[in-house]
Amino acid sequence: MKILVLSWEFPPRIVGGIARHVAELYPELVKLGYEIHLITAEFGQASMYEVVEGVKVHRVPVPHSNDFFHWVVNLNLSMGDHGGKLILEEGPFDLIHAHDWLVGDAAIALKHNFKIPLIATIHATEYGRYNGIHTEIQGYINGKEILLAYNAWRIIVCSDYMRQEVERALHSPWDKIDVIYNGIRAEKKQHHVDFHALNFRRQFATDNEQIVYYLGRMTYEKGVPVLLNAAPKILSQMGGNVKFVIVGGGNTDHLKRQAWDLRIWHHCYFTGFLSDQYLDRFQTVADCAVFPSLYEPFGIVALESFASRVPVVVSDTGGFPEVVQHTKTGIVTWVNNPDSLAWGILEVLKNPGYRQWLVDNAYEDLQRRFSWPKLAKQTDQVYQRVVQERSQVAW
Repeated sequence: MKILVLSWEFPPRIVGGIARHVAELYPELVKLGYEIHLITAEFGQASMYEVVEGVKVHRVPVPHSNDFFHWVVNLNLSMGDHGGKLILEEGPFDLIHAHDWLVGDAAIALKHNFKIPLIATIHATEYGRYNGIHTEIQGYINGKEILLAYNAWRIIVCSDYMRQEVERALHSPWDKIDVIYNGIRAEKKQHHVDFHALNFRRQFATDNEQIVYYLGRMTYEKGVPVLLNAAPKILSQMGGNVKFVIVGGGNTDHLKRQAWDLRIWHHCYFTGFLSDQYLDRFQTVADCAVFPSLYEPFGIVALESFASRVPVVVSDTGGFPEVVQHTKTGIVTWVNNPDSLAWGILEVLKNPGYRQWLVDNAYEDLQRRFSWPKLAKQTDQVYQRVVQERSQVAW
């Protein structure tokens, strides 16, 4: 079976979770016998065409624009043009699979022009990010999401929570939506034994400080201010022996100002962006990972912490309660509640035996529920269903 995949991000372009999702799912489908052609945007020095783990990756040129939405229009024109040529030269294709609204226009045009059924994976919605549609720009994006969902033969989402959200926000029928979790390659997380852990750790904290970290984007919905507001309570109960490490790129000025105002500045360390290799080493020496999101469709960061054997504290928003089993594979706290978050972090920091138990359970759960080979087989079932249904109808 031949699949045409459209994704606006693919390594080395990594903006959010889509790049890793796409890069890790499709090699498993290649192993199941699929021929995968993936169209994405050009990026830096990356080759315009290459085969990555069996996936045929086509990067298309996108004229530069300072306006993001204009850039998206250019992206879709390039993707549609290249996709049409691919279908004519390499076809016939059985399915088109689009990842999020940014590639929706090209995917919909190719679907109608070539009468190929379209599958859409909706990774998040604008409605969910902002708890409603409040501005003209949000309305524009929401409209694009609704159009993609409407044109899709089937929709894939990453959690039961997202299934409800897509039904509500994008007006999609319940029985058109399939839930397939995100996954992770646990073996990619190197558990370093070949470096001086103590010396490395001293870059971040003193020997008597426990390391609590957040990793991710610095956007509103990630809830980093909630962690900072929880910090004074944690410090008071731990004798001040905690270092809060905030990892990720983006504008952190408002967070630094908040830390200063809370008088916890000397207990915080803003690292900026860390490379994967450096991050792997950092997670080896950390004591607790915290993800206090206000909105989170799935929470792949929790899986990365499972794989790194770091205990996890999350908020009970979105897909997090499905990913993290409370008091078994991590601690789930009340969303946007600093006192609840502080309680969860203190449970981990004060109880080393419990912490290890959570870590062991979480690592086992990766193989049981979040392994890509299993998730690829679930995706295969969706593909087979659509191809079968398409064969029985006139377009």
